[in-house]
Amino acid sequence: MMRMPGQSHRGAIPPLTGEESGLAGRLRVHVEKLAGEIGERNTIHYSALRTAADYIESRFSGLGLPVREEKYRVDDKEVSNIVAVLKGSGRPEEIVVIGAHYDSVEGSPGANDNASGVAAVLELARLFKDAKPQRTIRFVAFVNEEPPYFQTEEMGSLVNARQARKQGDKVVAMLSLETIGCYSDQAKSQHYPSLFSLFYPDTGNFIGFVSDLGSRTLLRKVVGTFRETTRFPSEGVAAPGWIQGIGWSDHWSFRQTGYPALMVTDTAPFRYPHYHEPTDTPEKLDFERMARVVVGIGRVVEKLVNSR
Repeated sequence: MMRMPGQSHRGAIPPLTGEESGLAGRLRVHVEKLAGEIGERNTIHYSALRTAADYIESRFSGLGLPVREEKYRVDDKEVSNIVAVLKGSGRPEEIVVIGAHYDSVEGSPGANDNASGVAAVLELARLFKDAKPQRTIRFVAFVNEEPPYFQTEEMGSLVNARQARKQGDKVVAMLSLETIGCYSDQAKSQHYPSLFSLFYPDTGNFIGFVSDLGSRTLLRKVVGTFRETTRFPSEGVAAPGWIQGIGWSDHWSFRQTGYPALMVTDTAPFRYPHYHEPTDTPEKLDFERMARVVVGIGRVVEKLVNSR
């Protein structure tokens, strides 16, 4: 396994700050809205999918960010990626994409998969709304990540990434926030594909950073920044894209179009027993630890958008 910079945090985690407590509450509100009130959202439950899109758009607009729908048609239905942009003040042509899919798999309300990721994107947009980053930040809520659209031409993030490539957009980094709400301090709460268990801990209390080998430089930069700035356990892996789990999110689409991209995740089915189940409901999530993770991701994004 490729060695990551720095060391994963060990030992006690500091008490939540007032800022983090407020963030935890707002993350809960978003997840309860998407997975509790709106519920299952996909092209089968199309009205709910549109209601979720409207909610996300309204949250971006409420922050004062320019927002647009990237519309296309699937199965005679109009679906949309929701895109909000904070233009860079120094190198606006260079773009950092922060994204998460807002649809849920058929039969699940999708609290962790992936209302948790969408909530994080919304709160990162709130964090940066008054900032003046050197690079442009593009916040995107993607549609149609789940089957039957996963890794097909109709996957929302692939539509978005191909459009970016067609326009000649210079995306320097893409972070996909995917299923980030489950944490456990119990031994053997964490599982892995193949031989990964020989190299990584069996306690599921960490946030994971995952990429294919082509994005290992970005991965090392992100993991290094997170560990340097955030007292929360973390693990990173760069591995061939064919290995189970490495391409299981919207970063896959950006890799298909040649952009550096990675996934931020609690490892989903390798830890979370309610993955893709009707029981993936808001009360299963650990919003306090989610808040710590989102604050840490914010520090990573700050470094990405202001460094060379």
